[in-house]
Amino acid sequence: MPGASNNAVPSPPPPAASRTTHFGFEDGVTETDKTERVAGVFHSVAESYDRMNDLMSFGWHRVWKDHFVSSLNPGYSPSSPPSAQRILDIAGGTGDIAFRMLHHAHVANGNPDVHVTISDINASMLAVGASRARSQLPASQQANLSFLEADATSLPPGAIPDSSIDLYTVAFGIRNFANIPQALREAHRVLKPGGIFACLEFSKVNNAAFDAVYKRWSFSAIPLIGQLVTGDRDSYQYLVESIERFPSQEEFRDMIKDAGFVVGGKGYEDLTGGIAAIHRGMKPLDAK
Repeated sequence: MPGASNNAVPSPPPPAASRTTHFGFEDGVTETDKTERVAGVFHSVAESYDRMNDLMSFGWHRVWKDHFVSSLNPGYSPSSPPSAQRILDIAGGTGDIAFRMLHHAHVANGNPDVHVTISDINASMLAVGASRARSQLPASQQANLSFLEADATSLPPGAIPDSSIDLYTVAFGIRNFANIPQALREAHRVLKPGGIFACLEFSKVNNAAFDAVYKRWSFSAIPLIGQLVTGDRDSYQYLVESIERFPSQEEFRDMIKDAGFVVGGKGYEDLTGGIAAIHRGMKPLDAK
């Protein structure tokens, strides 16, 4: 077209209040509404969250989390004295991953100069985590732990500057984000070049017979347990629906690549037949 410019500035994305996503099996929910409704779910389940995880997974979530943390080996450094590391645990709420990170860094790797920030959008979850930290962690580890109430899709640059994080972790939280691609771009922003994005999340079972049994348990038993233990069936109905709607291992791997990360091998590790999976990506060394 004569006179048209090839350098037109792209239009900004529509605001979250008009972009739509899903909430469990419900489609057409705005991102803003999903964020608010997820906040309500986790406010409701905060006090019982860890106990319900044990009941829902028969304790397997502890095995998965232990493996996740040990595979990342936080605090390891070939130098002497060991180099400082800064870890950001997103949707870290009650502290399950962060506490493991600190213990591994301080005890297994003898590196006391590792700091973990637990970030969560939900103040109720953070309050549970802070209480647990005071009662469970030694003073040296408490001194290397901080809490940040923030949305993973828009982390405050003043608190988490560009290229400031060595390791970004998120465990059983990313499926609840209103805009997963945007959260992945934020992870890329805050990581240092060479920094690692690591995600532990429910995934797709890779055996048809096992998958049928697993889904029957998930949709029949978990909401019922939620009703009996917490008096809140709806929140646990949403949680099992959110697992079902989460992308497959391959789809999520490709989303991580699209955010600018380098992914090695097939890009993920299945746990317990694919009930959960670990995904990793590295921010390229030449990235800005």
